[in-house]
Amino acid sequence: MLLHQQFVRMAKKNASKLAIIDKTLNKKVTYSKALIGALILSKKFKKYEEGFIGIMIPTSAGSALATVGALMSGRVPVMINYSTGAEANARYAQSKCNFRTIITSRALLDKINCPVVEGMVMLEDIMASITTGEKLSAALKSKLPAGLLLNMIHKGSEDESAVILFTSGSEKDPKAVQLSHKNIASNIENFGNYVNIYDNDVLLANLVFFHVFGLTVNLWVTFFYGLTMVCYANPLDFQTICKIAKEEKPTIMVGTPSFFWGYLHKSEPGDFKTLRIMVSGADKCPDALREGYMEKHGVTLLEGYGATETSPVISVNTPEFNRPGSTGRVIPGVKVKVENFETGEECKAGEVGKIMVKGDSVMKGYYNDPDITAEAITDGWYNTGDMGYFDADNYLWHAGRFKRFVKIGGEMVSLVKVENTLEKHLPTGVSCCVVDVADEMRGSSIIATVTIEVNKSEILKKMGDELPNIALPKHFIVIRELPMMSSGKIDFRSVTAIVQDILNNPGKENLA
Repeated sequence: MLLHQQFVRMAKKNASKLAIIDKTLNKKVTYSKALIGALILSKKFKKYEEGFIGIMIPTSAGSALATVGALMSGRVPVMINYSTGAEANARYAQSKCNFRTIITSRALLDKINCPVVEGMVMLEDIMASITTGEKLSAALKSKLPAGLLLNMIHKGSEDESAVILFTSGSEKDPKAVQLSHKNIASNIENFGNYVNIYDNDVLLANLVFFHVFGLTVNLWVTFFYGLTMVCYANPLDFQTICKIAKEEKPTIMVGTPSFFWGYLHKSEPGDFKTLRIMVSGADKCPDALREGYMEKHGVTLLEGYGATETSPVISVNTPEFNRPGSTGRVIPGVKVKVENFETGEECKAGEVGKIMVKGDSVMKGYYNDPDITAEAITDGWYNTGDMGYFDADNYLWHAGRFKRFVKIGGEMVSLVKVENTLEKHLPTGVSCCVVDVADEMRGSSIIATVTIEVNKSEILKKMGDELPNIALPKHFIVIRELPMMSSGKIDFRSVTAIVQDILNNPGKENLA
């Protein structure tokens, strides 16, 4: 199934229904208007080179329709991160994927102080150049029966790339992930069937489309099922998101723990009470966050697990099958096995190993990186780089990135487990991140970073009741604001660099 063709089918079926409520621009767009807009943009994009086309626009009706229009024109959208280092990211994308044109917005460039990069085309200029004749032509075309209309837009194969997304780069340079129409459509269908998405659901789309979570579960879930999307450009504007949730009464919302913490603190009781499905992903979901949503809004915050390379959903808890702390059961159509990281044998229930994934939602590969692709995928099995285990009831538990395990005294220590234990004994509102810093003389040392000064000896004593001595942090370092990725994940690479700098220059910061 081709994503843009499914959009056309839904637009024809739900012509008068609201497709997008854009809360940034205060615009409401019906499916019939969305179809006309996508057809106009598709025609405009045909004058640019074939192949890839960059999209660098905040979450909005314009961003959604530009993404659909690109596919309708036979171009493949390359989604560019504008939240940090927009100019560098735009140039990196052009160089990595060898293309020129980037559709962006002058308002965005002004807001983020990004210079115009060669090849950038402003959406405002495209919109201003649309003639009355082009509007009429697209409107007439949109009235054609779905079958005829589908013959007039790009056809192609479901194995063609539907998007290029870049990995977060929290550990190394971003990789260009190629996801096909089949990858994304199969994931949406399997996820939707498992959590029960209905055509009258209203989806609060607060995530950026340059990350897989936002692109798939916000944008394409909406158009695949013919839902109404309520979108807003800034997920960090916590107060406004809470107000939108209260006003627009969404039934589905997904996000990251760091965003959900922000909404919890800024919301009034009941702001999120209409949510039927609320899923936290991209990072571990603390018990206190789950408890906070239940107490304040009467909503069950569910946890899920996925990866850019798997389009993204691998497993998710549902209202019917929910085991807090786990990442839920594996969704239909996806296979997961947990392998012993040394022997490669399949692990028994409760035994931690590498999480391997197979199925139609596993990416085509990393663009122009056959060697790295071959390292990541063997016989169709994608190595997520994550560690975890199945319990006796087939719930999948995430134990952290393989790179977030460290060997000390011959034992494998999970930094995530250390982090979870530390978190339980910190004062309310204090965030933490645990990293390991290697030293040629002493080997690996576990370092805890916290956002305020804490009583180190008291906390270590409590942690010592739950962890072996080798897993206890050697130092506590105060970092007032932990660096975050735009996805809401902690940027471990930056935290580690800060820690190394402080350890090498002790005068810079007190060790707790």
